[in-house]
Amino acid sequence: MNIRIFELERIQSLFENTVDYNLTESGFHPYTLEELLTAEQFKELTKRVIGYGQTNGSIQLRKNVSFLYNDVDEENVLVTNGSSEANFIACHTLLEKNDEVIMMVPNYMQIWGIAEEMGCKLKAFHLKEDNRWKPDLKELKNLITNETKMIALCNPNNPTGYTFTKEEMEQIVEIARSADAWIYCDEVYRGAELNGITIDSFISMYDKVMVNGGLSKSYALPGSRLGWLVGPKTTIADTWAYHDYTSIAAGMLSQYIGEIVLEPNKRLEILSRNRNMLNGNLKTVKLWLDQYGDIFEYVEPQAGGMLFIKYNLNINSTELAEWLRKEKSVFILAGDVYGMDKHFRIGIGERKEYIINGLDRIKEGLTERFGL
Repeated sequence: MNIRIFELERIQSLFENTVDYNLTESGFHPYTLEELLTAEQFKELTKRVIGYGQTNGSIQLRKNVSFLYNDVDEENVLVTNGSSEANFIACHTLLEKNDEVIMMVPNYMQIWGIAEEMGCKLKAFHLKEDNRWKPDLKELKNLITNETKMIALCNPNNPTGYTFTKEEMEQIVEIARSADAWIYCDEVYRGAELNGITIDSFISMYDKVMVNGGLSKSYALPGSRLGWLVGPKTTIADTWAYHDYTSIAAGMLSQYIGEIVLEPNKRLEILSRNRNMLNGNLKTVKLWLDQYGDIFEYVEPQAGGMLFIKYNLNINSTELAEWLRKEKSVFILAGDVYGMDKHFRIGIGERKEYIINGLDRIKEGLTERFGL
């Protein structure tokens, strides 16, 4: 096997269901169908034939997705089984062996693993913690060459919650254009902005842009496994060809739910629910962290369901996470999965009481092990 284990996903899969308090989730507390659908919609769901449907996504669903972007229609959209499949298909459509890829880090590292397995040459440019996670665009400009095929981004960012300014996006476009490189942006947290204003997409800023999205994060429906790719029509037609070789089609029931979720009024209802949850929980977590003075440091996220925390304790992040999981049955995500020891990520999109109880367990552990 030539592909490396995707450490973040493997660790979460192994342990997230074995603890009393899982604080590793980066999205929002999921909806039930009863909460999400009206009685009439639920009845309609039960009448749906569970067949294949249109393999690139239903026309109505692709139309509803297209409304989230400027200057596109349903032919610019491919529906996938989650944004993870979208990432896999995008890499296999846009990249070939020996292509050069520059990826922003820290980041959700799936694309790094896929591109590495494909035989691509990988470089990293960094978000700078000492500059409130702003991107080092001078580094990006110095790294790019005529061999660069793709610049891979995540906006809003996982794990920092940073969002690009309009000026930063324009600079990235100009850097990509200078090498005729693709911009591929993971935009799955778009819609989870704390200030309530949905950020711009890279779509329509440049002719060689592809982005992903999905219902797992900002829409609190990870179990629907519904994602999408948006890009130029001819390129999206190519992604459909790869999709025929992967999962063929997203589930019909999920597509029907997606049509409902992305209707303008329902979408606003869901995003408002999640943003309110995020803002309230962030205040709670900040108060908890601040009681420890300079033991914990953080930059407030601008979007997304998570907080990335630096700690000043003499313990490796994986060791800390494993000790808390085994001794206190609370699960945090070690910074090591991002290549950043002395950090950890916790989710702040859960129910407030659940988060508070999880933090109480961490407090017990910090008192027992470090006397805090």
